Amino acid sequence: MRQGMRGDAGEWRLGPGVLAVCVALLAGCAAPRFADRARLTEEWPSPSGRYRIEYAPRNAADVPRVQHAMDEALPRLERWGTPREPIVVRMMPTHASLEAAARQRGMGWLRAWSRYDEVLLQTPSTWGLASASPAQLTELLLHELTHTLMYQLAADRLGWTRKHIPLWFREGMASYTAEQGYRWVSLEEIARYLERNPGADPLHAPDALYRDESNLVYGMAHHAFAFLVRRYGEERVREVLGEMRGGPAFAEAFERAVGLSEEAFTRDFTHYVRWRGFRGGRLPPREARPPGDLPGTSGEPEPP
Repeated sequence: MRQGMRGDAGEWRLGPGVLAVCVALLAGCAAPRFADRARLTEEWPSPSGRYRIEYAPRNAADVPRVQHAMDEALPRLERWGTPREPIVVRMMPTHASLEAAARQRGMGWLRAWSRYDEVLLQTPSTWGLASASPAQLTELLLHELTHTLMYQLAADRLGWTRKHIPLWFREGMASYTAEQGYRWVSLEEIARYLERNPGADPLHAPDALYRDESNLVYGMAHHAFAFLVRRYGEERVREVLGEMRGGPAFAEAFERAVGLSEEAFTRDFTHYVRWRGFRGGRLPPREARPPGDLPGTSGEPEPP
C-alpha cells in the first residue's frame, strides 16, 4: 500500500500519519548523528608553523598520542622551511571515513591523506589489533606534513594542484624526510626489476603500477630523491620549491634550480640503478655510451 498522497502538481506528499512517524524518527536520530559530526579542536603554536588537531568527541583519547607525534615530527620538518598557512590534522574515526574524505576506494593500507593545508588521519586506535606505535605515528605524520609543506612552499591555495609535481618527487621527498627507505625495495631489487622489465619506467608511469607494485613505486621515488640530494644537496630542493612559488610548473622550476632537465636527471638515476652504481663502482666512460645516453652533465662520478 502506498504511504504517500499524490498532489495536484504531480509531486508526492507524505500523508499526515507518515509525516508524524518521520518526524519522530528524525527526532530520535538527530542527537547521535549530530554528536558524531561534532568536532573539537586542539591548537598550539610551533616554531615551524601553526597547527590544529580536529577530532570527534569519541576520539578524544587519541589526541595526546597525535600531539606527541606532531611534537616529534615538526623539528625534523623544519629542514625544508615553514608553512605559509595553518595546517589542520583531521582525525577520521574510521578507515571508511578516511577513504570517503580522501575520495579514494579500496585502499585498505591507507592511513592518511594530505592536501594543501590539511592532513586526513585515520584515528590511530582504529589501525588494527596492535593500533599504531608512537614511532609509526610520528613517521606517518612527518611524511604527510612534508606533503603539505611542499605544496605551500611551491604554490598558493589556488595553484598547488597546477604545478604538476611528479609522484617520484612528491613521495620521494616525503619518504626521504621521514627516513622510510627501510620500508621499500632496495636499489638491488629495483635493478633486478628493471632487468626483468627493460621497458618499464616506474618513475614516469607509476599509475599503472601503483596498486599492484606500490612498494616498487615508493621505493623508486625514495631512492631517486635521495640520489638528487646526494648529488646536488638539499638547498637545490628548496630552490626547486622556491622557483615554483615564483610561477613555473615543476619541470621548468627543476631545470632552473638543478641545471638540467627532469628527464635528464631521471635518466641519470635509472642508469645509476641499472648499472649498479650504488655498489661503489664507476659508470662506463662517456665515449663508451651511445649518444644521448649520458648519466649526467658535469662528468662527476656517481655518488656512492
